[in-house]
Amino acid sequence: MGTYVSVRGWLECDETQLAAIQQIIDAHDDNHYTNGWGSPRKHVNWTHYLFYGADMRASALDWFTDQIREMARLPPSDGDGDLVQGLFLATHEVEGTTEWQVRDGRLFNAPADTRHRYLGE
Repeated sequence: MGTYVSVRGWLECDETQLAAIQQIIDAHDDNHYTNGWGSPRKHVNWTHYLFYGADMRASALDWFTDQIREMARLPPSDGDGDLVQGLFLATHEVEGTTEWQVRDGRLFNAPADTRHRYLGE
């Protein structure tokens, strides 16, 4: 059967970065877990948000986090210097919940705070 990980979270970016993120998603399209990506029906104000939610096999985590790392490395697209940022929680059936922070051009992993236990541990 395999081991599963529930992955849910979001990225924040600007319009130019969103277009680049969508290209990254398309380049890694597996016609399955890629379908976990979604966005608001209509853009509101200035920040663009892209959400992810899916239960995936643990064997697909490298495929997914490689994409997140690529997205995190996108350069700022204007004078504000804003990088892509976001937060994901990944609840592994065996290893528990991990927090993935997308910031400073990188993906940082840390054990999730105990207050998130209600989300599946």
